[in-house]
Amino acid sequence: MFKEDLLKGKKILVTGGGTGLGREMAKHFAMHGAELYICGRRQNVLEETANIITSKYDSKVYFDTLDIRDSKDVDDYVQFIFEKGPLDGLVNNAAGNFISPTKDLSPKGFDAISNIVFHGTFYMTHSVGKRWIESSKKGSIINILTTWVWTGSPYVVPSAMSKSGINTMTKSLAAEWGKYGIKINGIAPGPFPTKGAWERLNPDNNDESMMDTVPLGRVGEMIELQNLATFLMADGCDYLTGQTIGIDGAQYLTGGGTFSQLDKLTDDDWEKMRQLIRNANNKDKANRT
Repeated sequence: MFKEDLLKGKKILVTGGGTGLGREMAKHFAMHGAELYICGRRQNVLEETANIITSKYDSKVYFDTLDIRDSKDVDDYVQFIFEKGPLDGLVNNAAGNFISPTKDLSPKGFDAISNIVFHGTFYMTHSVGKRWIESSKKGSIINILTTWVWTGSPYVVPSAMSKSGINTMTKSLAAEWGKYGIKINGIAPGPFPTKGAWERLNPDNNDESMMDTVPLGRVGEMIELQNLATFLMADGCDYLTGQTIGIDGAQYLTGGGTFSQLDKLTDDDWEKMRQLIRNANNKDKANRT
């Protein structure tokens, strides 16, 4: 779809770039010539992703551990990058989520999601954006959102609330920062199975019930998301800003949120789901050590 050198000369930072959608977008950016910075909380997966990309593409990849919930650490990290040379693009991909009846949600559980998605995304956007403005440099930001920003969704209320806030930030900053040549857009993916997120959001691996809610009758393919992200990051669509683009096979147009079908679950079913999620989390912790 694109020329091989479409992103040549661009420096792009992808948060949560070691796994899942972040890794897939980073690979596609590198394939089209971009120099990459990827960050996340797990050193091993960042290093693994960097090695995969550099072994396959002629692209430099720098990786660092970072907890975007800490505003000072975020600003120090962005300053470190800009001292080497300014970024051209930022993808706010880092997130966290799990399914739970809201009545069973603890304040700690709510904060675990909102501190990453809501606060962390703002910290990163603010830190990069203010440096672009100070140096009179144009830039492009992509915020990875969800279709819940339009519909809401049961059982993922902390994420739906936080992502909706970032959707509003996308529109607000597009209007405020447009005069500086900074464009900001969102991508709202539907079901795109990735190992980490899918174990928490679809722990019983029931892809069939998920696909029943998608008019196209299937989950998304990574190349489809990659193409959209690369298009938004490339030159040539600078007039497109302040928009959130759904890529979900029209799923959100047909129902009341991605997880509405979970209304059928009993309390016993939810306990089984919680155990599956705990098992996935324990496996994830074991892989970190």
